[in-house]
Amino acid sequence: MLEPRKLKHRKVHRGRSDLKGIATRGNKVSFGTYGLKSIESGELTPRQIEAARRVMTRYTKKGGKIWINIFPHKPVSKKAQEVPMGSGKGTLDHYVAAIKPGRVLFEMDGIPANSAKEAMILASHKLPVKCKFINTED
Repeated sequence: MLEPRKLKHRKVHRGRSDLKGIATRGNKVSFGTYGLKSIESGELTPRQIEAARRVMTRYTKKGGKIWINIFPHKPVSKKAQEVPMGSGKGTLDHYVAAIKPGRVLFEMDGIPANSAKEAMILASHKLPVKCKFINTED
């Protein structure tokens, strides 16, 4: 699973300001020919990213090349079940990647456009945000 090796701060404020607005970075296909672009904002867990990657790899039968343009940097804490209010913040549970609309999540190259589109659509079903297939050839 994807996880940062080291962090400056173990726990961070929950703040949703990193989900506001549209993506100004990572909003263009830069490595491959085809891409999967998010239409809405949300948070992706490493399990969701890995599930989408697996679907694309299996559909293309290990042909072509896949790039993952997102990484889960943001730590999310969670309190144990049935713990009373108070007594501080919970322990670190998992990491998430904050996604803004317009962010290119995955890129692909080396396969025909129709099979790349089908693989990306299958991958988008595994993600909690709406996505669309984009092509640099257009």
